[in-house]
Amino acid sequence: MTSPVLSMNEVTTYRWTFEEDVCRYAAAGYEAIGVWRQKLADYGEEAGVDLLAESGLRVTNLMWAGGFTGSDGRSQQESINDAAHAIRLAGAMNAGCLVVYPGGRNNHIFRHAERLLCTAIEKLLGLAEAAEVTLAIEPMHPACATEWTFLTDLEATIALIDSFDTPALKLVFDAYHFGHDPSVISNLGEIVPYTALVQLGDRQKAHGIDHDRCLLGKGLVPLPEILHNLLEAGYSGDFDIELAGEDIELSDYEQLLSCSKQAFDRLLEPTHRTRQF
Repeated sequence: MTSPVLSMNEVTTYRWTFEEDVCRYAAAGYEAIGVWRQKLADYGEEAGVDLLAESGLRVTNLMWAGGFTGSDGRSQQESINDAAHAIRLAGAMNAGCLVVYPGGRNNHIFRHAERLLCTAIEKLLGLAEAAEVTLAIEPMHPACATEWTFLTDLEATIALIDSFDTPALKLVFDAYHFGHDPSVISNLGEIVPYTALVQLGDRQKAHGIDHDRCLLGKGLVPLPEILHNLLEAGYSGDFDIELAGEDIELSDYEQLLSCSKQAFDRLLEPTHRTRQF
């Protein structure tokens, strides 16, 4: 069995540039990177794709496309056009998936928000399949979701994915959002077939709109149990560390890279998988 691939997400090292992220992640021993489109655009997309190829880093995910409900001020067609561009970009960098944030409720009833999302997916799936890009919808804890998604539970997300019946549409499982729920942790085997990416995050505070996270293993999320259950259920995809919040933003990024990688390595040790650090 091959070792899981770990990436660091560029959101974590907010103050660094795209070039700094690529160079320093590789120097810190990471095999892969989660690319943030904003940083990539600032550097230049074509040049960025070339730099990634030269670095040897795999791209586990490109973040993000979506906003199909109009919650970010764009029309649905503008969001679809942007997502089509993101799909082509994800294909160019051989990204493991393109993360999709559907958009907040935006005063819509749930069914209408769902129809808007489904309409967008229907228009984008052909392009995604042709580019060999997996669209990965990320549901969020309700306290964090207002600006990002109307999908706030895994069950509804899986039902939507099932309605399309294509391997090009999956989900992102973020331990920060759902790692607090014992029923989810004990039934990860049901989620694994739908999962394109597992994001690792930890928290010391209650969920909130600012998505405040802490260093892996320093919070309340039972990461060893989550990782153990995922691997036991046959998950063979990528892991992406996504940390955010005031404490993370002000931290020493070099040390953050090192500590995060060490924490993940500890998670893979059998003696640590069934208990907290």
